[in-house]
Amino acid sequence: MEISDLLLQAANLMLTGMVGVFIFLSILIFAVKGLSKLSTSKLSTSEQSPEQPRVKSKSQRQDTSGVPAQHVAAISAAIAQFRQNN
Repeated sequence: MEISDLLLQAANLMLTGMVGVFIFLSILIFAVKGLSKLSTSKLSTSEQSPEQPRVKSKSQRQDTSGVPAQHVAAISAAIAQFRQNN
């Protein structure tokens, strides 16, 4: 086989693989969107209660995203001690 034949065969294989992956991913996207619409319609028809879930106000929420003050104090003390010793 010549190099041109091998390159043509490689390009053909690559193109076939890329088209196959594109088709598979397209089918997957449509399936996920369809299931999402189906599940949201099932949920909206199954919920009969007129009440909406209550949202906590800002004063009732706990700050879970921050670092506790005790941890910050311990880290600050450790950094200060390290700087004094070095």
